[in-house]
Amino acid sequence: MIGGPERHTCSRADCRLEATAAIEWRNPRIHTGDRVKVWLACDDHVGVLRDFLAARAFPLEVKRLDASADRVR
Repeated sequence: MIGGPERHTCSRADCRLEATAAIEWRNPRIHTGDRVKVWLACDDHVGVLRDFLAARAFPLEVKRLDASADRVR
């Protein structure tokens, strides 16, 4: 990509901050075990997004994004 690594934006509505974490989750009522959805979150919203999913008892995992390699750790 020209201009450096891709910038990942937080998935929270109206947030334009750079994401620092990936929240991998699924709704077991409609997703099979091999289907995982990913929301990206900035430091300010990782807790809000995680809590929203956890309140619904969705299986989830939070992983920090590795900015230097532009991937999830």
